[in-house]
Amino acid sequence: MEIIKSIQSRIYEIRGERVMLDYDLALLYEVETRVLNQAVKRNLQRFPDDFMFQLTKTEFESLRFKSENDIVIMSSQIVMTYPSKRPNSALPYAFTEQGVAMLSGVLRSDKAIEMNIAIMRAFVDIRKILMKQSNINEQLAEIKERIGEHDVQLNELYDAIDNLLDERIAQLKWKDREKIGYKIDKK
Repeated sequence: MEIIKSIQSRIYEIRGERVMLDYDLALLYEVETRVLNQAVKRNLQRFPDDFMFQLTKTEFESLRFKSENDIVIMSSQIVMTYPSKRPNSALPYAFTEQGVAMLSGVLRSDKAIEMNIAIMRAFVDIRKILMKQSNINEQLAEIKERIGEHDVQLNELYDAIDNLLDERIAQLKWKDREKIGYKIDKK
């Protein structure tokens, strides 16, 4: 279960997709990032744009500063695994759930198969959590709507009570007023 939690912490949301980055996958598969990327490039037809894409510099920068731990890991891995001088080659590749599944056909080691199974389980767990959260959000919206209806009803009740009190005060003032005109003594 701990491995699944470790994997879940390496799943990011980028471009509206839940993805894992090449260097995290390489670490889990116990291969170098360049070896993983070479295997992918040799089988590029298996990885269309909805399975794998390269991060933009902006996306990568926003990920780098997400947490202090990520900065240390990412910086050291970039230096070690992306030595090329081309500007885009230093940017990591992101693999969607389908792309990670496709990696199992490209990387054939026992460790890769074992990690792939764990990664698929992590994606499924995240999907379950998100579905529960969606259900909770729907319930909260329903409660909020009910409370809104109750607020309207309570405001109407308060207004009615205020009107009744105003009528009472008006009646009391009328009875206690100083009367003018002829006064008749009743004897």
